[in-house]
Amino acid sequence: MLKPDYIFESSWEVCNKVGGIYTVLSTRAKTLQDEMKDHVIFIGPDCWKENDSPYFREEKSLFAEWQWAAKEQGLRVKVGRWTVPGEPIAILVDFTPYFEKKDEIYTWLWEKYSVDSLHAYGDYDEASMFSYAAALVTESLYNFNVEGGTFDRNTKVIYHANEWMCGLGALYINNKLPQIGTIFTTHATSIGRSIAGNQKPLYDYLFAYNGDQMAGELNMQSKHSIEKQTAWNVDCFTTVSDITAKECVELLDKPVDVVLPNGFDDNFVPKGAQFTKKRKAARQRLLQVANALLGEQLDDDTLIISTSGRYEFRNKGIDVFVEAMNRLLRDRDLKKKVLAFIEVPGWVGEPRTDLQERLQSPLTNYDTPLEVPQLTHWLHNMSHDNVLSMMKYYDMHNRKDENVKVIFLPCYLDGKDGILNMHYYDVVLGNDLCIYPSYYEPWGYTPLEAVAFKVPCITTDLAGFGLWANKEFGHYGEITDGVKVIHRTDYNYSEVADAIKDAVADFSAMDKKQVDACRKKAEALSKKALWSEFIQYYHQAYDIALSKAEERKNK
Repeated sequence: MLKPDYIFESSWEVCNKVGGIYTVLSTRAKTLQDEMKDHVIFIGPDCWKENDSPYFREEKSLFAEWQWAAKEQGLRVKVGRWTVPGEPIAILVDFTPYFEKKDEIYTWLWEKYSVDSLHAYGDYDEASMFSYAAALVTESLYNFNVEGGTFDRNTKVIYHANEWMCGLGALYINNKLPQIGTIFTTHATSIGRSIAGNQKPLYDYLFAYNGDQMAGELNMQSKHSIEKQTAWNVDCFTTVSDITAKECVELLDKPVDVVLPNGFDDNFVPKGAQFTKKRKAARQRLLQVANALLGEQLDDDTLIISTSGRYEFRNKGIDVFVEAMNRLLRDRDLKKKVLAFIEVPGWVGEPRTDLQERLQSPLTNYDTPLEVPQLTHWLHNMSHDNVLSMMKYYDMHNRKDENVKVIFLPCYLDGKDGILNMHYYDVVLGNDLCIYPSYYEPWGYTPLEAVAFKVPCITTDLAGFGLWANKEFGHYGEITDGVKVIHRTDYNYSEVADAIKDAVADFSAMDKKQVDACRKKAEALSKKALWSEFIQYYHQAYDIALSKAEERKNK
């Protein structure tokens, strides 16, 4: 197999924590660093300008001579380290100067690759200008190394672009530097996500959808166009799961060359006594916040469960989670009190001062709930929020006599939210059970993270992770396997809600020995999804891309 000497990898989420791709790249970084010390260079957007990024440490000594050359070429870059395990080299680029050239860039893109940028709106321009700037950085650094003698004709270089947002850069490299092998990973097709998000049945009709036609219908022409043309023109086209690979065939008319499942780096998981201490602290804090909000004294025997992720109400299955909790309220098989958190960033206004005041007196036992005892932070759109509206419709008001309490925590858990004040990874290990009943989920990091922290979870077979788990088990996962995988279709919402309700009730009846066995199984499954297991698929992709680049060189 051909192996790269250098990898340039671009993504909007390099040193920019906005979604799941950040987790993919930041957890994979250490494995690549161990293999290729400082020969992996991540390129991300400079969103911070004069301010310091919390995820990046500038080191002016790195590529110092090239930095001078780049400056003379008009490139505005910061070079340093991404502050994640492995601390890989990262280059942040200011892409704003290219907005004034965008018409010229889009014309070039149309003439060379027939990419339709005419219908662009929203984040299309911003993403494209970053992608263009990332390609210019790669071109500049590559040529500098060729001229300086570091790279020669035999140096094998990969350019890896993530998502449609980096497609323009991949096409630029493909055109200007044909000696570089190009890889494009779509983590979710833009049109597939849009079909699902617009309440259309995606799976039953996948074979019949025409991607180009649907892009026109859903006003997605430009994103779909760049994604499709990149998929068709790079050396190696990849995605993250078998379920998304089917989407690519049907909606982009292009089979993927390799599936690159998302792994995890368990350096994030505390060990031994530290784990026990953190789990205890997380449970204590979650119960403290709940008791202050609800005016109750829920104890450590309470079953703490949660769902989390992006606020895609249907796609992430937040709707079916609320439905299941509502049904659980009347379930006679439930053996414990349940405290359910919805940890999904909404249009958050500010932390509740009345809740903050109560939390400042942690030893006081309050016996009256606060107003709106379902919410930790005020929202800008209280009357139009989907979670609150659904809970109101079902009359879910966390009353004293109810055994299931649902609390909406509508902010990023970055340790500074004003109420919980803990990081997500420090919170997730405090759960007894995590539930992610996704309708549209190309992979699914949240269930993988949960099991890595020894928390059993419930997901569906419409999530790439759920399908993978079933494959590992050799059957549909049950809660006793550490992961319960529920069969989900376009139309069985009600059955999914019942299956979740029953699984939580069954779990509540388990004794400590059974729960410990579930937790061990969950952890064991997570070990099979470490990057050390999954990096082999990346090597296949590198080999395919480099083989095609070699063919071009030898022509």
